[in-house]
Amino acid sequence: MASSPCSSVNFDSGLEIKTRSVEQTLIPLVSQITTLINHKDKPKKSERTQQAIQRVGQAVSVAVGRFVAVGEAIAVENEELKEEMGMACFEARRAGDAIAQLTDVGTAVTPPVDGRTTVFSDRTGMVKAARMLLSSVTKVLVLADRIVIKQIITSRNKVLVTLEQLERVSTFQEFVQIFSQFGNQMVEFAHLTGDRQNDLKDENKKARMAAARAVLEKCTMMLLTASKTCLRHPDCESARINKDAVFHRMRFALEQVMEIVTDARPCGETKVLPLSIYTGIKDFKSNVEGLREGLYLLPHQALSGQLEAVVERTEDFTDSAYTSHEHREGILQLCQLARQDTDQLITDWMEAKQSLNAKEATEEMELSILKTCQSVYELRRELHKVAVGRAADLLKLHAEHLPLRALKASGGEGNLEAVAEYARTLGEQKEQLVETCRLLCHVSGTEPLEITCIHAEETFHVIGPQIISAAQTLALHPSSKIAKENLDVFCEAWESQLCDMAVLLREINDVFEGRRGDKRAYVSLPRPGKHSANLKTVKAVKLDAEEQSTIAKLGLELRLLTSDMDTEVEKWEDQEHDIVRQGQSLSSMAYSMYLFTRGEGLLKTTTDLFHQAEVLSEEGLQLCSSLHTFSTQLMDEQKVVVLSEMEKLMGLCQQLQMGVRTPVQGKTATFQKVDSSIQNTRAIITVVIYLLPVCNKIVRKHKSERSSLGSPQSWRDRQSSTAVKDDVLNGKNSNGFGVKSLEQHMANLTFLESK
Repeated sequence: MASSPCSSVNFDSGLEIKTRSVEQTLIPLVSQITTLINHKDKPKKSERTQQAIQRVGQAVSVAVGRFVAVGEAIAVENEELKEEMGMACFEARRAGDAIAQLTDVGTAVTPPVDGRTTVFSDRTGMVKAARMLLSSVTKVLVLADRIVIKQIITSRNKVLVTLEQLERVSTFQEFVQIFSQFGNQMVEFAHLTGDRQNDLKDENKKARMAAARAVLEKCTMMLLTASKTCLRHPDCESARINKDAVFHRMRFALEQVMEIVTDARPCGETKVLPLSIYTGIKDFKSNVEGLREGLYLLPHQALSGQLEAVVERTEDFTDSAYTSHEHREGILQLCQLARQDTDQLITDWMEAKQSLNAKEATEEMELSILKTCQSVYELRRELHKVAVGRAADLLKLHAEHLPLRALKASGGEGNLEAVAEYARTLGEQKEQLVETCRLLCHVSGTEPLEITCIHAEETFHVIGPQIISAAQTLALHPSSKIAKENLDVFCEAWESQLCDMAVLLREINDVFEGRRGDKRAYVSLPRPGKHSANLKTVKAVKLDAEEQSTIAKLGLELRLLTSDMDTEVEKWEDQEHDIVRQGQSLSSMAYSMYLFTRGEGLLKTTTDLFHQAEVLSEEGLQLCSSLHTFSTQLMDEQKVVVLSEMEKLMGLCQQLQMGVRTPVQGKTATFQKVDSSIQNTRAIITVVIYLLPVCNKIVRKHKSERSSLGSPQSWRDRQSSTAVKDDVLNGKNSNGFGVKSLEQHMANLTFLESK
């Protein structure tokens, strides 16, 4: 891949670019300046070329002037940055003027007889001006970015102050008043940190930010019910423990957000992930394969030491009481095989080094390198199978949430003995889940997924005891509606984390199997003006904390469905099939709606969500058209199945379309419209998930029959030609709204939005 445009011009700004918006803003400027500098190598230029370069120079100067005006306005509003910003703006303006002067045709010498002009001879001056411009513009952008950081810090400080007030309240009336203020502050903080998360370049920081924000999202509702329970039962010790744990976790999550935003840790510590088996094997393989390039890169003791460190970490698997004897023996045998192959490699390596003629790996050594890499891959594959298999079994085992149901029932009956018994059962389940998350971390395949595994482990570790304390409170006060509501909220958080674990499991599988590891974080927003005609009367609003929590549950279900849909799509041999492309498009748009339910992504307001839902409904109707064309090639029985599901899909898409186009007023009505839109989207995706394997099976069958009969015209070709004819007759574009065009469209929108 080509290097980033930002690296094509070497300049020393002394500033690190940490966000995508700053980087994206610099790219066009770097491109224009690079053009000017490259033309310095060709002093002879035609009149047409020199006029073009002059226009570029003038455009840079005008753009810098506008940019500086904005920077100066920011400086006026922020006294603490006024001096730095003013100096950076002054340097940027001066550099822009210098570039305009250096590219001005009026400063050129008299043209020689060949009609070409020798201009821009001061290459050093142009490079100097370019460096000054890029350095000063970058400084202005980074200083402006500090304003964003300041906004997040200010918002966090407000939340902390209100949090302390909530912790000290003694009456319901006072609590309700302060919590209302707290809820609004949390919504503001959620949107600020969500924007920041999407803008970060560092994927590890993004994952850490997502984890911290998830804690805050869940804890907001817990804080409400835990505080109400404590106020209703002030002498109840278990209620106080429950409440204190929530406040402690919220403060810790707020501190984590600040560490990421300000890039600082207490006492100068650096955040280091615990070394996973995946990382150890990756580093070990890198060193083994590096021996091909140089026999003297590292001592042989380092190689064997690396492998032993990996083997030592496999004890998390082999020492576990939940690992079967068969799996334990398999892991130990593969560890021994990796040792043997590494020892043989070291032997061949030492012989090659001792040979006077050997400057690179011998044939024996090359064979040993391949065998060693294969043996550690087999070890990784076995560990992956064990970890993922155990996680899948646990999720199936606990799908009914029996311990939670039992705790609710026994707590409501006031049966403390039964609560204690089921608390032990939940404690055992918690330990299994915590250990399984640790094993998944070892095989996750990427550092962001490792961070997510650690977050899941910590969440189960913390919420388990909180559920137990909430159940004890209910058992002591079985008639208390507030205590029952509190237990329900903590149980829902546990169930939600199990859903998150199912998503995590699929993403780890995606990485291991070479499928898409990073889900599309930026998906299509509707093109400006295209879908807004029917939505002019809708007032854009943001959901409060309680509404966001309610919608988040629906969002998790939608997220799981999009993962199922991606899996079905990837089973198709023909990835360019209309049904596949439109299925991918629907999955992408549904995923963006899922991100909205988490307060993330580019759908910021309810209006954005409704726009996206309308685009999704139109794409669903396009899929119906493709399915109808597809059905014309089918036998009666197959045709009935496809047309039946197609009619169901068409009805759901029309229902969604009508719903989002219906104007509503008031916060409650808007929330209901959001809920309805996500429910309908979920129903649409469910139908498509059913249709994809059905259609894929039919396509495979026809392909098999065609190959055996030697048909002169392929069934796929007939289907394609019919589809094209239908689209032309209906005035539709046969390209649809594919994933590639979505991503390109999204890249443009991201750039524009960053302005």
